[in-house]
Amino acid sequence: MRKGLWITLGVLIVLGIVAYSLFAGTYNQFVTQQEDIRQRWAQIDNQLQRRMDLIPNLVETVKGFAAQERGILEEIANARTRYGGSVQISDKIAAANELQSALARLLVIVENYPMLKSDQTFIRLMDELAGTENRIAVERQRYNESVQTFNANIRQFPNIFLAQLYGFASAAYYEVPAEAKLPPQVTFPPPGRP
Repeated sequence: MRKGLWITLGVLIVLGIVAYSLFAGTYNQFVTQQEDIRQRWAQIDNQLQRRMDLIPNLVETVKGFAAQERGILEEIANARTRYGGSVQISDKIAAANELQSALARLLVIVENYPMLKSDQTFIRLMDELAGTENRIAVERQRYNESVQTFNANIRQFPNIFLAQLYGFASAAYYEVPAEAKLPPQVTFPPPGRP
């Protein structure tokens, strides 16, 4: 009788350890992956803020040469303001995408102003902006890779049940909207008219 009790107790202890490892290990894995996503987003946010800090200087430089392009400059300022006021990652992504689209239209407009393209301040700002855009692209890729790993993990069996139990939900990808992939459409005023 005593031997059976020890065997039962041993089996219960082993099952308890296995269950604890499954639940605690999976939970810890979810937390680690979620923190990785947050860290990756912080890197994107850092680069987006760098872009935001360059914008006022770029806008002022362009204003000096192309004051009549006020509409696009206002779009840039509005997108920058929306980004600064956003709290949720999805709102920040939307504002950053709006800004990226407005900057693309601005760069098309710049082609109409050869003097601006040769201005040293403008050239330096464009170089800094290009470097920042490259950093954003790299960080966006890393962020999306972390999101993919996390989302796949919480959808796998049996993790899907544990993710629901623990309250973990899918993370959002940082996707570029379809309209940002199209070339910007800009119309110029007829020559000689502002």
